[in-house]
Amino acid sequence: MQHIEFFHINHFENNYHRVKPLPELESFIDFFWETRFDELLEQYPDGFSDALFPNIGYTYLINLGTPFVMQVGDKKFDMKTDGFLPRSKAIECYHKQGNRLFGIKFKISPIIFKTKVNFSEYREYIYPLSYLMEQIVIDKVKKAGSFAERIRILNEYFQSIIRSYSGTWDTIHIVSDILQYCERENDFTKTVEEFAAQYNISARSLHRYFETTTSLSSKKALQVLRIRKAVQQLADDPAEFSYEKYGYYDYSHFCKHLKQFLQKDTVANLRPHLQLLQKVNRKK
Repeated sequence: MQHIEFFHINHFENNYHRVKPLPELESFIDFFWETRFDELLEQYPDGFSDALFPNIGYTYLINLGTPFVMQVGDKKFDMKTDGFLPRSKAIECYHKQGNRLFGIKFKISPIIFKTKVNFSEYREYIYPLSYLMEQIVIDKVKKAGSFAERIRILNEYFQSIIRSYSGTWDTIHIVSDILQYCERENDFTKTVEEFAAQYNISARSLHRYFETTTSLSSKKALQVLRIRKAVQQLADDPAEFSYEKYGYYDYSHFCKHLKQFLQKDTVANLRPHLQLLQKVNRKK
């Protein structure tokens, strides 16, 4: 059994805890999540998998249960402990009895304020988490008695980092501001050169800022954000969907981007883009 993001909406809404961080952290963290698979694994004793399409940012995975298998692109990893998961590739996680995962989905990790990290070096694999998060904090999260308690611990931890380094690292603030602006305004036609001029830096510098903080180039990050927002609306409310809202100049332009985004090896046989294209209210 395979659950696919944007298609099996009820699965991802009902079988995961998902909570946003405190407002102070929203420019850095998308949400905290945790699996709740007990009933589902009783129905599927041999297990199942969840497939997700590329995204911006990355996820800190904290293993609260038994070893699990994670696929990044075409590479599979046997995960016995915690890990840093880049989200620039399609992923698939294979779940079985005893598995239980907690995750923090980042746009930009506040750890970059205090530790010299270039996230462009973290793209292809799953990496040890202990380098990117203090082991004492990971241990507190694992020992916490509830999902709510884990969120409280991490909200306090990341708040303390941000407050300690407030006013520093223009690089992080520039990238965060641009991501928030594009997501809020649905403005995906503004060029990298225009953004760079707005902050009095070169386009090359802006590309470097994005790669350092998000692992992706500025153009790639904004295009992934764009198509994910469009696909999310198409899946949730096809009647109100308009490709013009996301800056696509015609139907073919949107369809081409959609097919490139969805046609991944792990779900290729299902040709899922055709299911979504059928929902589009095509404008003559």
